[in-house]
Amino acid sequence: MDSPQPRKPGLNLPAGMSETSLRLETFSDSFRAVPNLGSPRTISNLSSPSKSSTCSDRFIPCRSSSRLHTFGLIEKASPAKEGGNEAYSRLLRMELFGSDFGSFSPAGPGSPMSPSKNMLRFKTESSGPSSPYSPSILGHDSGLSSETSTPPKPPRKVPKTPHKVLDAPSLQDDFYLNLVDWSSQNVLAVGLGTSVYLWSASNSKVTKLCDLGPQDGVCSVQWTREGSYISIGTSFGQVQVWDGTQCKKVRTMAGHQTRTGVLAWNSRILASGSRDRNILQHDLRVPSDFVSKLVGHKSEVCGLKWSNDDRELASGGNDNQLLVWNQHSQRPALRLIQHKAAVKAIAWSPHQSGLLASGGGTADRCIRFWNTTNGHQLNSVDTGSQVCNLAWSKNVNELVSTHGYSQNQIMVWKYPSLSKVATLTGHSMRVLYLAVSPDGQTIVTGAGDETLRFWNVFPSMKTTPIKDTGLWSLGRTYIR
Repeated sequence: MDSPQPRKPGLNLPAGMSETSLRLETFSDSFRAVPNLGSPRTISNLSSPSKSSTCSDRFIPCRSSSRLHTFGLIEKASPAKEGGNEAYSRLLRMELFGSDFGSFSPAGPGSPMSPSKNMLRFKTESSGPSSPYSPSILGHDSGLSSETSTPPKPPRKVPKTPHKVLDAPSLQDDFYLNLVDWSSQNVLAVGLGTSVYLWSASNSKVTKLCDLGPQDGVCSVQWTREGSYISIGTSFGQVQVWDGTQCKKVRTMAGHQTRTGVLAWNSRILASGSRDRNILQHDLRVPSDFVSKLVGHKSEVCGLKWSNDDRELASGGNDNQLLVWNQHSQRPALRLIQHKAAVKAIAWSPHQSGLLASGGGTADRCIRFWNTTNGHQLNSVDTGSQVCNLAWSKNVNELVSTHGYSQNQIMVWKYPSLSKVATLTGHSMRVLYLAVSPDGQTIVTGAGDETLRFWNVFPSMKTTPIKDTGLWSLGRTYIR
């Protein structure tokens, strides 16, 4: 029987490895096995010279041979691409730590937010404007892009004084009448006593359209949307239609028992409201005086406005009611009774379908906003004075209101914030009449002080500055 071979002292090595392939080196009273890779390297060569080295079984790479500059982890100047590297670091920092990380300053060496002082370190204060990695391109809303944020726009300035004043003798101080309207062809119509005068804004020419005679009087005027025909409501309850260019009467329609104080055109139908509490709808294409009668108010009708799509008619009365009618019924679709005084001021928004604004008289003083789809009141504001007229701007989402007792002011409002853009004063009596120019920039106001005042209150469509011309020179002239 063979005798067992004697056991050799040394290490138990895997098959194929001999003891000569390993060598032991001593450092700081410790031992470490280092693979012999052909060129002897000591532990001191593998360790950083600035730190005290300890022996272990981990392989520690040489920092000098690593490509840390590729990842921006060491502080090394790179003037050519410094702006781009910083922008890239910003994006990388936000992707790794979230968008909120960019708003904090880099943390200290021991902070979990910044485990190394060179980790994703900012190399410059701000990135170059031409960097393709600008955070604003990706839509990040953080403090990093605050230097590129646009400053808030200053509030729009509205001139506090009228740029033109016209004397209007015999302009009545009657809350329930509507005696001023501005056509789409830039002609202003004014009812003065028993006559109607036309004033051309392009050349300041004044034309006397008609005289109703000593027994009658003008109670309302309203241009068609095309601006060629004008309707006139009289004290006797008639509605007359005139050709404004040729100064010829086209038609006279009866139906009301007493004065016709308000008129409103849509594309085809003329609505008229009277002190007899009725609303009549007239169609010039048929021979009858009116095609329908709307009964719902319990007192004089003093406000009428068609919606922009011609589908709804809003009416206000001295019974403090605001009624909304549609085309398919002779009964009101909505009956709104929140006002506490007469409702003369009515205006439909040109910017939002179904948005209606209305204003109440002295005991109410409020402008209320309605959703006519469901009848809900959206908002209201107490103006402090009797609300006589309302008009929306077609250029911006704002509206203007004119007032009577007790301040006789004109106010411009932003919607929907209802913040005041401007408050204008100048009339010595309540501002009962209001019309807007065809370009939507100028308004004309009339009052019992027998003056018409022109104000630049709204910007143009392109928000270009409004330039005065010789036509709008300051001074007072006569409408007749």
